[in-house]
Amino acid sequence: MEIVDLITPKSVIANLRATSKKQALQELARFAAGLTGEQERAIFEVLLERERLGTTGVGAGVAIPHGKLAGLKHLYGVFARLETPIDFESVDEQPVDLIFLLLAPESAGADHLKALARVSRLLRDREMCEKLRGSDTGDAIYALLTDMSTSHAA
Repeated sequence: MEIVDLITPKSVIANLRATSKKQALQELARFAAGLTGEQERAIFEVLLERERLGTTGVGAGVAIPHGKLAGLKHLYGVFARLETPIDFESVDEQPVDLIFLLLAPESAGADHLKALARVSRLLRDREMCEKLRGSDTGDAIYALLTDMSTSHAA
């Protein structure tokens, strides 16, 4: 499972505006609805349900919200760099400015877990995160995420 299998240039948001965790999840759900054809509300509810189990703010300014939806045919990723860091109730209590949303079919099983592990490995790399923070276009961010994927192989 590679990052290029999860995102396209159209699934990168270079400057997401949000002032809260809820607003960020709403904006991501709206964006993901356009990519997946799923209902925005259904995506948002799945993300909120997952957050109730525990935050997906994994630390170091990174969040990886995720969920499963019955109607999906394959895994979808959306990457967003926030204009301003927000409180995401992260495990390290630091604000989040990099979000990788992952949506999977309900039947995904191991593929969902592999994708989560892959994204997590990539975004634990501090150098990668600094490069992502320094990029101001979706194309530049996409190139970083996909070009670097070979050095973080699963």
